[in-house]
Amino acid sequence: MYSRCLRPSLQRSTSSVLLLGPRQVGKSTLMRSLDPDLEINLAHEPTFLSFASDPSELEARLDALAPAKIHTVFIDEIQRIPGLLNTIQSILDRPRHGMRFLLTGSSARKLRRGEANLLPGRLHAYQMGPIVSAECDHRLPTPHALAHGTLPGILAEPDARDREKTLSTYAAIYLREEVQAESLSRSLEGFARFLTAIGEWAGAHLDLAKVAQAAQVPRQSAGRWFEVLEDTLLVVRADAFAKSATRRLVQHPKFYFFDNGVLNGLLGNFGASPDRIGRLFEHLLFGQIVHSAAAFDQTVRVATFRTEHGAEVDFIVERGGELFAIEAKASRTVGTADLRGLARFADYAGRRVRAMVWYLGREPKRLGGVEILPWQQGLEAMGW
Repeated sequence: MYSRCLRPSLQRSTSSVLLLGPRQVGKSTLMRSLDPDLEINLAHEPTFLSFASDPSELEARLDALAPAKIHTVFIDEIQRIPGLLNTIQSILDRPRHGMRFLLTGSSARKLRRGEANLLPGRLHAYQMGPIVSAECDHRLPTPHALAHGTLPGILAEPDARDREKTLSTYAAIYLREEVQAESLSRSLEGFARFLTAIGEWAGAHLDLAKVAQAAQVPRQSAGRWFEVLEDTLLVVRADAFAKSATRRLVQHPKFYFFDNGVLNGLLGNFGASPDRIGRLFEHLLFGQIVHSAAAFDQTVRVATFRTEHGAEVDFIVERGGELFAIEAKASRTVGTADLRGLARFADYAGRRVRAMVWYLGREPKRLGGVEILPWQQGLEAMGW
């Protein structure tokens, strides 16, 4: 089992927790490692039916626990019955309730659609993604991460064919419930075309009109289906960076799948060929930045930068008062031409910027005042 960076924080805390993240990132394994006194798995259909049919089922099970000072209760896939959060609130509001709840969820969509009470002030919310570099002592195998991603079960699977089989079915299995819940099955062929189109568009500036055209579906459907992908935590946006909030809103964002392996499985192509490696490396770094921040319970904003004249920086990371500009270079060499976007951004930002290139080489360097770092050393340089 991988040692997850979030575990010490959850272990030290006495507060109840809501942990959100895509399926198969290891949320349940992490919660079980905290030795809960009671586990309720709502992904188990008989358990789900028991709770769905009887609003008092939770309190009945809690009453059966032996007397103790504090009981820890783990409820997996809470989004399946959002109404349980109201019962949990009533329990937490009781004096000397003696309960700590560990809740996990994989669909913000279901929580929102169920008008879930997210218990402000009573739950500490965390997010969790796939394995990050720090959880492997900064020794993630780059070819594996590019092709098959870093889901824990995929990293642990020694057979490449089995990894690819699992990843090829991941998106279809994951989205089946959402398709049925949203009554999209009448448009299943269009939805399948949309998935292929959105996978091919991943890492580019999002233009839903063009995606819809490529998939031969209505623009409105493409917008609704993209929301499904966001709300089920499969894709993450990176807005355009601008000093003006208004300007940020009018520029097209980029978007990335949360894991390289899932993206490759969707596209049916696990090869990091010369025509694909740049996009795959960019996806890998975006995921590692976002998921590392979540693993260390830090709030970051990850944006992209592009001028009207074509100068670009892949990632602008804002963390507290710090500002980082990071260029992804899927190569073992870096030249001065690769630094032009970073220089342009430093002029534009008008404040201190830590500029870096993360690349596939092995040696840290410095070129024109810019740090050139092997990508996992880049994460270390940011404290991750």
